[in-house]
Amino acid sequence: MIELLGGGVLGGLIGGVFRLAPEVLKWMDRKDERKHELAMFTSQCDLEKQRGAQKLSEIGAQREADVDTGVMAAFKSAIDGQTAMATAAGGWAAALSASVRPVLTYYLLVLYGTVKFVGIAYAIGAGDPVASVLAKSWGVDDMAMLAGVINFWMLDRSLAKRGLA
Repeated sequence: MIELLGGGVLGGLIGGVFRLAPEVLKWMDRKDERKHELAMFTSQCDLEKQRGAQKLSEIGAQREADVDTGVMAAFKSAIDGQTAMATAAGGWAAALSASVRPVLTYYLLVLYGTVKFVGIAYAIGAGDPVASVLAKSWGVDDMAMLAGVINFWMLDRSLAKRGLA
């Protein structure tokens, strides 16, 4: 038996194994290559999904900006139209139309100040310390209202002088 194995059969088996080994290695390499290609394709698909989502968000932001611009243009056009109608109606109508915003602002500021003053007076009358009452009477909402009024009257005039409002 050893003579039989020692002869051509053993050499044939060993030769067959050595000839088959590169094919097995190629098959394993192709398998890894396919896994890598699949991973790359998956990564590319994810990247395209992210790009698509980003593009959609950019389109949405642009649409919102266009809507805001349209609303502001319509608002400006309405105010210009009211001013033109008041001017065409005569001097007293233009003066009355021009006085509406300032008079309304004065009225609301006086009303707001009166409510604040009464609240402070009531708290002090109830025995709260003056420093504590004054510190609590001016908050974030009060600052927002003040900033809004100042921005409306001051910033609006600056933008109007530059032709932006």
